[in-house]
Amino acid sequence: MKTNRRTFVGGLSAAAVLSGSRSAFAQKKYSDGATDKEIKIGHTNPYSGPASSYGVIGKCIEAYWKSVNDRGGINGRRINFITLDDGYNPSKTVECVRQLVEQDKVLCTFNTLGTPTNTAIHKYMNQKKVPMLFVATGASKWGKPKEFPWTMGYQPDYHTEAVIFAKHILANVKDPKIAVLMQNDDYGKDYWEGFREGLGKEAGRVVKHVTYEVTDPTVDSQTIQLKDSGANVFFNISIPKFAAQSMRKAADIGWKPAIYLNNVAAQVTTTMKPAGFENVQGVITAAWLKDPTDHQWDNDEEMKAWRDWMAKYMPGANLGDVNFNYACSVSCLMEQTLKKCGDELTHENLMKQAANHQKLRVPGLLPGITVSTSPTDFYPVQAVQLQRFKGESWELFGEIMHAESS
Repeated sequence: MKTNRRTFVGGLSAAAVLSGSRSAFAQKKYSDGATDKEIKIGHTNPYSGPASSYGVIGKCIEAYWKSVNDRGGINGRRINFITLDDGYNPSKTVECVRQLVEQDKVLCTFNTLGTPTNTAIHKYMNQKKVPMLFVATGASKWGKPKEFPWTMGYQPDYHTEAVIFAKHILANVKDPKIAVLMQNDDYGKDYWEGFREGLGKEAGRVVKHVTYEVTDPTVDSQTIQLKDSGANVFFNISIPKFAAQSMRKAADIGWKPAIYLNNVAAQVTTTMKPAGFENVQGVITAAWLKDPTDHQWDNDEEMKAWRDWMAKYMPGANLGDVNFNYACSVSCLMEQTLKKCGDELTHENLMKQAANHQKLRVPGLLPGITVSTSPTDFYPVQAVQLQRFKGESWELFGEIMHAESS
């Protein structure tokens, strides 16, 4: 998906904090899913299936709303969070979301996970005019307010991330010969098209491009094909299960390329550890959240508060899993958006407030990264910083790169 909306600007920007203003509390107005006492939010997540490592996100979001309710809810209203297992299966997602919208009558869906799964409900949600907020996928299609005014993303988009990887490879790898492993769906294609755009006239540097299906048991044969191409760079566009498999297999067969790993599989606990720490030294990815395994955050006030929260609401959870930090950060953004709605909890006002954040500091984001949206900008987070794997954790390097609307 070609996007020309951005230019890249290095360096840190001053983080401005949104003032605590909210819309004036006028006469109460409600759409389905909101009353004087309750706000009903729908959610789907792969608690089972090939992407089940992401299931912890849904569990943590559920705990977050419990903590909000323990504090008295939002403007006195309790959050009723309904989360369903879609198994990362688009047809199942359609079934779940129809139930949420037509039977449960939620005010909105929130952080539904996966590019193929969200693609399956994209048109439906917009036809129903029900907000589909802060989806858990970085596909660039979620930021098109003219065509899809009821859908908004959250994280930096895949296209932008891939452009950054391509430019870094060209600048840092001598005579790069690039092999690409790609999940064969819209998520994979979004990264692939951004990567080709970033390579520009050097697109011929790609010597092998192979795909896998999410239903495949392994990607061992694909990894062997990539090695046999003679490539010295491996761009890995895969979810955690397959990312871990491919990097472990590369080591097993003696292939030692420079590895660039898409952010969606950059978790230490679900990708890097299963791949074998000895096999992933020097792997590069893009970050926008504070990774709990990075020791520079050990005494960080935000992360200390997060660990205290986790101890209370997610006891026994693996604090090394960045997915928990992700879940809290996106839930905090949703909480702030709902607060701004005041007593006008309509579909229209919810989208209006979601598109009205100015440099909002959301806990868990890297320093210098904030949330900004507008009626024409549905990309809340638009900055990343590269990081390299060392030992048993990630280490950030270089400057934060901002993708600014052009």
